[in-house]
Amino acid sequence: MNINTRLRLSLMMFLEFFIWSSWFVTMGTFLGTNLMAKDQDISLAFSTQSFGAIIAPFVVGLIADRYFHAQKILGVIHLLGAGLMYLLYSSKDFSGFFPLLFIYMILFMPTLALVNSISFNQMKDPAKEFSGIRVWGTIGWITAGFLISFMSWDSQQGLKEGLLRNTWLMAAVSSLGLGLFSFVLPHTPPQAKAKGDFKLSEALGLDALGLLKDKNYAIFFISSILICIPLAFYYQNTSPFLTEIGMENSTGKMAMGQVSEVVFMLALPFFFSRFGFKKTLMVAMLAWALRYVFFAFGDVNEGVWMLLLGILLHGICYDFFFVSGQIYTDSHAGKKYKSSAQGLITLATYGIGMLVGFWAAGLISNYFINDTDGHIWKSIWLIPAGISVLVLLLFTALFKKEQINSQQ
Repeated sequence: MNINTRLRLSLMMFLEFFIWSSWFVTMGTFLGTNLMAKDQDISLAFSTQSFGAIIAPFVVGLIADRYFHAQKILGVIHLLGAGLMYLLYSSKDFSGFFPLLFIYMILFMPTLALVNSISFNQMKDPAKEFSGIRVWGTIGWITAGFLISFMSWDSQQGLKEGLLRNTWLMAAVSSLGLGLFSFVLPHTPPQAKAKGDFKLSEALGLDALGLLKDKNYAIFFISSILICIPLAFYYQNTSPFLTEIGMENSTGKMAMGQVSEVVFMLALPFFFSRFGFKKTLMVAMLAWALRYVFFAFGDVNEGVWMLLLGILLHGICYDFFFVSGQIYTDSHAGKKYKSSAQGLITLATYGIGMLVGFWAAGLISNYFINDTDGHIWKSIWLIPAGISVLVLLLFTALFKKEQINSQQ
């Protein structure tokens, strides 16, 4: 890959995740303080991610693999997204906010598959090259968070003045920038040319489901759904958990999880070549279980090291499973269904798995709570730890070791 292509793909990844982080991390606080939304409204808003991910494979399969260049679709979506973000910035109440967010997430979630597809299309060996591009997405995510804190939009004074609303304006401007930039990205033409009669199953990207005929891939797909159930506990519960037990500057400390993502993203090619795909995923699942055990038994005094180590494990948990899974999916899809295959794994993880996970996390958190002591966090965290162990045992027993042919 030449340097010009590498730079363009890296900037694409940076902007893609900068946009998402600009509003997603602080949305719950924004809704509660700016729009006076209730808890059930906030939960409904976060669920739009999962519904968008469920719809994503059909959007990508309909247009990206069959009819239009992926980079052009990415550009159009982000231009539309910039307008929707500005409307969200201008929203006065939740009833006007939610429909706009729902439409936006239906559009945005397919772009996670599109940026992967555009990247993989330029690579001869994704197992070695992809992590160096994808790491810029994590840097973009971290940068947006640092900017929000630097501008003091999330400070107590900023919240009083309603400055957190500016996160949506920042997302709108960056979305406009990526929308325009997408049209100068490397060409990624549709690979699945229409032949003969029109088939709805092919147009909707359902042919990517053919990947599930491979036993190994089917086991990976099911494991991806199941492991995202405990993942949802992390996204939904970690911030209120750390705040409730009295950890100072918990948001800044949680950012160490994204910093660790950068480190382990760069280490991923070594693990891939040295230990193979199966062992890489096993390490990720084990890290998931250990993280929740650390959260269950840690505290803000002598056990604070357990909390910090649990946060730092996020890099292994995310990179070794999700990024490895994207590379593995690409190796099985081949050229014909690269985009719809990435949409399929997005459906499994961000869609089905996290939708079930958010529901389960809310149900369990509400169950383990009392009026005097608040949440019984030890019991809450041991449940996702147990789920992670069960998924690890399932994957280890059923998934057969295989050599990934990533040079497409």
